[in-house]
Amino acid sequence: MIKFGTVGTSWITASFISAARLSGKMELKAVYSRSREKAGKFAAENKAPLIFTNLEEMAASPEIDAVYIASPNSLHFQHAILFLQNKKHVLCEKPIFSNVAELEEAFRIAEENGVFLIEAIRNMHSPNLAVLKRKLGRAGVLRSAIFPYISYSSRYDFVLKGEEPNIFSAKFSGGALVDLGVYPLFLAVALFGRPKGVSYSPVILPTGVDGAGTLVLTYPGFVCTIMCSKISDSTIPCEIHGEKGTFILGDAAPISSITFHDSRTKEREDIGGQQEEEDMMYEAVEFARIIKEADREAYKELKQLSRTVLEITEQARLQNGIVFECEK
Repeated sequence: MIKFGTVGTSWITASFISAARLSGKMELKAVYSRSREKAGKFAAENKAPLIFTNLEEMAASPEIDAVYIASPNSLHFQHAILFLQNKKHVLCEKPIFSNVAELEEAFRIAEENGVFLIEAIRNMHSPNLAVLKRKLGRAGVLRSAIFPYISYSSRYDFVLKGEEPNIFSAKFSGGALVDLGVYPLFLAVALFGRPKGVSYSPVILPTGVDGAGTLVLTYPGFVCTIMCSKISDSTIPCEIHGEKGTFILGDAAPISSITFHDSRTKEREDIGGQQEEEDMMYEAVEFARIIKEADREAYKELKQLSRTVLEITEQARLQNGIVFECEK
């Protein structure tokens, strides 16, 4: 059983704790918040035996083997480094860091200390992703794909009032591409590999980051279009178009369903399996397994996925003058 602590007290942290318990592979030992009141309340709600208001003390604690980090994006790097230097395994919520330079430095420190640093990106551990990879050849030669992740954020209401919430702030490394677009981008890279070309057309908000945008990934004879937005909603599914058929995915994350449409017979077949409602369980299981088995090969693959995705988002941002505070 991996004993873990958490950094962050938002709904995503509570969801991960629940999923980690469901996995049967991880045990919550501690939670952190700068506010003792907030830490105490979160610990009580999530049945954590220990609370910390000092991050250095938590990182040094022998009570935990690992940490799940879900602080604001811009703080991921400094928080992860602290735990890695204290020889704690780190599962860091997406986007793992602000840029590639931070990622490479963190990977180096993880290696020096003999621990694992893994990005928490739930669709990469979905059983239906494995199904899709096995079945992808049924579509024949791939010609195009459309991967939307479009979901209105209630925090956009504050932007409209002239405020700057973290997720829409360059100071906190926010924006639609790094917050939502990474889900379909990870999916594209996992299925199709590194693209030959990258082009991003964003909707820039007064806060200096993208509220929405369209990312075009070009491959030989094939184009993948990723649409992301935190300022509107959509009901469009994800599709992969081949010369022999089309795959229709219920969503980019957690890949809740997969249907194959045969271009010749016009018949449709549901090929996806039933998944746990608490789909973060799958990443908790894999995180614990990699640690327990010291699976360097699986770790290497996940590192490369994170590296490629972060290289693409950084390139896309800089094409459009979206510069985070930590990069100035």
